[in-house]
Amino acid sequence: MQKNTGTNDNKENMGYVIFLSTVAALGGFLFGYDTAVISGTIKGVSTQFQMDDLQTGWYVGCALVGSIVGVLIAGKLSDRFGRKPVLFISAVLFASSSAGCAFSFSVQELIAYRLIGGIGIGTASIISPLYISEISVARYRGRLVTLYQLAITIGIVSSYFVNSLVLKYSMSATSDLYWLQTIFINESWRGMLGMETLPALLFFIILFFIPESPRWQVINHKESDACTVMNRLFGMQTAKEQIVEIKELLRTEIKSDWKLLLQQGFRKVLFVGISLAILGQFMGVNAVLYYGPVFFEEAGLAQSNSLDFQIIVGLVNVFSTILSLWLIDRIGRKKLVYYGVSGMIATLTAIGFYFLLNEKSTNFPPELLLGLIMAYMFFCASSVCTVIFVLLSEMYPVRVRGAAMSIAGFSLWIGTYLIGQLTPWLLTNLASQGIFWLFGIMCIPYLLITWKLLPETTGRSLEEIEQMLQQQ
Repeated sequence: MQKNTGTNDNKENMGYVIFLSTVAALGGFLFGYDTAVISGTIKGVSTQFQMDDLQTGWYVGCALVGSIVGVLIAGKLSDRFGRKPVLFISAVLFASSSAGCAFSFSVQELIAYRLIGGIGIGTASIISPLYISEISVARYRGRLVTLYQLAITIGIVSSYFVNSLVLKYSMSATSDLYWLQTIFINESWRGMLGMETLPALLFFIILFFIPESPRWQVINHKESDACTVMNRLFGMQTAKEQIVEIKELLRTEIKSDWKLLLQQGFRKVLFVGISLAILGQFMGVNAVLYYGPVFFEEAGLAQSNSLDFQIIVGLVNVFSTILSLWLIDRIGRKKLVYYGVSGMIATLTAIGFYFLLNEKSTNFPPELLLGLIMAYMFFCASSVCTVIFVLLSEMYPVRVRGAAMSIAGFSLWIGTYLIGQLTPWLLTNLASQGIFWLFGIMCIPYLLITWKLLPETTGRSLEEIEQMLQQQ
């Protein structure tokens, strides 16, 4: 691929586009690590601090409360100050949270630092895919934004590897250093949480090497800066055309950002984004990611083996997301949801029957449960988990894209918090089979909304999508 050298080169500089997308996607890696690392620490923390079901749920869910705060402020901050400064903020929050958790010696300190990390999660969940969508080539945008979801899955499986390695190290090692003995051996959950400091610092450093979003620059009257970035991304002629297109849209939009969202076409798409964001969290994926070791231990596995099984689930999550990179711009967003959610309903039903029959002393092997959860994760990761971030990054008008994504992201994190908080209680009161059947039922309205209300955005530029919605 030919690089842009400042001449009238109309070739897209895909190497540069991929580099920028990958850097922004590191926010997704930290998001995935921070949310999933909790799965290996639940037993140690709840035992050390003698937590009941609701307290354990709060320990898991408190970061998600922080995430709600993050999504509420991220969009407005990014619309006011730019996408890049807010990514810097998220990197600082991740680093301070992970280091603080490692050295927390009370429940209150631990919860406070988890809340700080949660704000970083919420911020990254909005701004990273938003930045990627705004520097992407239209025909590859689905795949490029899916890099963010792929980074989340890599962060998740990385946290599982770290959890397993730290646990095994703590079972065989000793040290004369007090801090090492405490953090990585006596109370290994500290090491699991603290290891996130390293990728957070890397993310902070590498952000210095990316530019501001050119679409944000156009909106904020920094056209010469935007032209420089777009020339390098798309070539001079395409850059000029896109700048003209963005400015034309801004001239036709009404001045009040929030009133724009209440117009008929945008009101519907805002409802779709909110609905899919909430419902997606009640279809089971985060319960499996956060509490997977608990489900495997209930099936008869020891803690170390359950963490190894969780690594396998995480790897399926990664490879399924890679598959979705190839599928999302080929078969379209809606078809991907149809196929994936149908498979999720089937596998969630089967997992419920596994636990029901095991309860009746059938004694199925834990490997069967692993296979069913792997199948569930394949269908979920290759469809719903990928599509939601792509859709949220491309459905909204440019002037209010950050604020609108904050609304949808707020809804997503409300659902995620409720799942994290309520799963221990549901496990006690509904048993495992009841939880998975409930998740299967929640897939049905997701399918109906996708079928009836979701517009197909595959292959359209952000400006074309906006014009299409304004005409509805």
